[in-house]
Amino acid sequence: MNNSSQSVAKPYFIAALALFLGQILFGLVAGMQYLDGSFLFPAIPFSTSRMVHTNLLIVWLLMAYMGAAYFIVPEEAQTPLFSPKLALATFWIFLIAGAATILGYLFVPYDQLAAATGNAVVPTMGRGYLEQPLPTKIGIVLVALSLLFNITMTLIKGRKTSLNVILVVALWGLALLFLPAFYFPDDTVKASYGWWWVVHGWVEGDWELILSSLLGFILIKMTGVDREIIEKWLYVIIAMTLVSGIIGIGHHYYYTGAPEYWIWLGSIFSAIEPIPFIMLIAFAFKTLFQRRREHPNKAAMLWAMGTPIVAFLGAGLWGFMITLAPVQFYAHGTNLTAAHGHLAFFGAYAMVSMAIISYAMPLLRGRTANSVRSQRWEMTGFWTMVISMMGITLALTGAGLVTMFTQRMGANPSSFMEVADSSKAFFWIREIAGVGFLLGLLSYLTSFFIPGEYAYAAEVKRAVA
Repeated sequence: MNNSSQSVAKPYFIAALALFLGQILFGLVAGMQYLDGSFLFPAIPFSTSRMVHTNLLIVWLLMAYMGAAYFIVPEEAQTPLFSPKLALATFWIFLIAGAATILGYLFVPYDQLAAATGNAVVPTMGRGYLEQPLPTKIGIVLVALSLLFNITMTLIKGRKTSLNVILVVALWGLALLFLPAFYFPDDTVKASYGWWWVVHGWVEGDWELILSSLLGFILIKMTGVDREIIEKWLYVIIAMTLVSGIIGIGHHYYYTGAPEYWIWLGSIFSAIEPIPFIMLIAFAFKTLFQRRREHPNKAAMLWAMGTPIVAFLGAGLWGFMITLAPVQFYAHGTNLTAAHGHLAFFGAYAMVSMAIISYAMPLLRGRTANSVRSQRWEMTGFWTMVISMMGITLALTGAGLVTMFTQRMGANPSSFMEVADSSKAFFWIREIAGVGFLLGLLSYLTSFFIPGEYAYAAEVKRAVA
């Protein structure tokens, strides 16, 4: 750490992990409701548990990105954060507003929540991932502007590295791409455009730039490889991300009423979207093999190296499986999409968030790295979560194929309930794997409560012996 102002990242990371735990708990509730529709009904109906599950995903990732920005930008700029007090005020505003929104979902019927928050005046609610009431959406914009003001002023007064510029520009893109969330016309085709400009623009465009910059920062710090080499890799990866991701949004326009040319454009450019993830794997492992130092934080390095691999599987491979128009004709809205979404979000964005938290938290607590015992708990959590997420993904893939073959492609399509009954075995596997994922997360969280730091001299002596 270059300066004490970076410590404002700590509450963001802690809150992010707490919200992550909440997301997983509500995911287990939603998964159980696939098996028993009366589970926790009417206290928590499926529509609410799913909404809380997906909204907590967005909020905890934003918390992690904001914490990462407050940690990385001052470090790279080699100057204190412009206003640590503003960063802390923003944290509490964001946390309280997010908690109030979740409580609103849980205790107020959604239509009453919409009526009470002005949705009739400026309609924005009701679309997946964008269910937030109008005041919450306005709050997200204000919090984002506060973050951007703070880190941009820090960048202006300090050293300007390529990595820092990429991160700050990507965060500006994150804020600007949220603005279409306020565009919700009656025309369903136009509404679909606005929805996907936010959702796709974030996860298949802008967030990949954040992923690349976070991964680049961790590898610079942990491997000692020349900054110039890592930055050249980032330029190429980001260029490919933008080339494929911007027009690749067309795979969301198939059969929605959009012009027919999107079927061709969407299929072609979506098919090359896995390329940046393949390059990300090559970049990470080439950097690892060229490393000039052995960093004692093995757990953070494990997260960093696992991120591009799982991101490629989820966003690249599983995304490619359903992205071509002829496949999407049958696969749209099935659990194949959920399989892709779960593995992609975990691999590309959750894992890189845990990588930067694993790297930064020991430093924020005055350590180079956590103790060996603590890192063993963390790495156990890593493998348990990765294996469990693969189980969830494969189970959802199986359920999706059941829907495709019994409902979408057959001469006598099965009803929704018949398909649900036929898929129950896969839903049980998904739920069991979900419990495994929760245990992995608890192991990861436990590592933060194990005292002590890495005993470098003792470990060297043990290795030599």
